[in-house]
Amino acid sequence: MEFLPTQIPDVLVVRPRIFSDPRGFFLETYREDKFTLSGIDKKFVQDNHSGSVRGVLRGLHYQIRQPQGKLIRALAGEIFDVAVDLRRSSPTFGKWCGVHLSAENKHQLWVPSGFAHGFLALSEWVEVAYKATDYYAPEWERCIVWNDPTIGIEWPVLDGADIAVSAKDALGKIFEEAEIFE
Repeated sequence: MEFLPTQIPDVLVVRPRIFSDPRGFFLETYREDKFTLSGIDKKFVQDNHSGSVRGVLRGLHYQIRQPQGKLIRALAGEIFDVAVDLRRSSPTFGKWCGVHLSAENKHQLWVPSGFAHGFLALSEWVEVAYKATDYYAPEWERCIVWNDPTIGIEWPVLDGADIAVSAKDALGKIFEEAEIFE
């Protein structure tokens, strides 16, 4: 298992060691001792699983209280996964990073608390699973609109497919109006 930094050093790509043979494959997706050695010494308390059709964009979500660190992976298909730093005291405040996660590459993304998170479904069908370090608390959930011009996320272009967001996500705030972390 390798822990690779992204453009934002606190956000890590977790690349597993894959053991393959004619029967299939095996890999570890979480191992506490290796995560702790990489600086991720968080306890995970909730697992989530979603399915989306191509063009669905979920996010940019975060919880202003009970913030969640997330370990995300694509079980089927491919996504473009994005983290936005909302920690005012961080040198990367307001910056974003994005990585492709897929069932094929089997990479995971560690997004610490203090970040907004979202993803775009790139394949016809995707299933995404993630572990969270705190419980979902709808009263503390916040959303920044996915196409905020200040953040300027460079979402992949989907030939022949429109971006679809939920009604709730369409009402996300712009970055300048969003509640942030100190």
